[in-house]
Amino acid sequence: MNISKVKNIILVHGAFADGSGWEGVYKILTAKGYNITVLQYPMTSLEDDVAALNRAIDKQDGPVVLAGHSYGGTIVTEAGISAKVSSLVYVAAFEPDAGETTFQLVQSEPIAPENGIMPPDDKGFVYYEKEKFHAGFCADLPVEKADFMYASHGAIAVSCFTTPVKNAAWKTKPSYAIITTEDKGIVPALQYKMAKRSGAKVTEVKASHVVFISHPEEVAAVIEEAANR
Repeated sequence: MNISKVKNIILVHGAFADGSGWEGVYKILTAKGYNITVLQYPMTSLEDDVAALNRAIDKQDGPVVLAGHSYGGTIVTEAGISAKVSSLVYVAAFEPDAGETTFQLVQSEPIAPENGIMPPDDKGFVYYEKEKFHAGFCADLPVEKADFMYASHGAIAVSCFTTPVKNAAWKTKPSYAIITTEDKGIVPALQYKMAKRSGAKVTEVKASHVVFISHPEEVAAVIEEAANR
């Protein structure tokens, strides 16, 4: 497919960094004529988050590429079965199988000591530890940027991580995976394992977990490759 067929792209953020982090990728792709939607979803349950993405998919006027970062990959995996979705891009993202949870994937490989995801609070929401945010989440960004991202990071319901995915769109849709070799959020070993299972075309980037912020050109290039497939 060329851009005349796939001009729609939906960018899906993960936990602890909202849609504004996609600004660099958005600017690159809109300048090339793509119609970009930057999804903001409630982070109250996996079902709610998938419903938000499905609403955005329904509003597209033709085929669409879904690009998900981190937990956004779980949302993309579930919603990507839509007939409108032409391909999937996993940006340092989870690629669960049907019946699998994000939390199960996290536990399947040793967790980096820099990782600062905290246990859920008494209301069932998860936050990131302030002291670990820069090193564990976005080490290749300036500390001032990391401080602002921490101040604006939203809590996510623990059920988002513990609810099994019902459908694995990567089984039927072409997939691409950007693997971040310096990642302390989703360790590279887990990223490689998921990409091998899904058959995703792999692009390696020497970057932290927030590669879509620190390396927007490389991320945009993979998304454009998926759109032009």
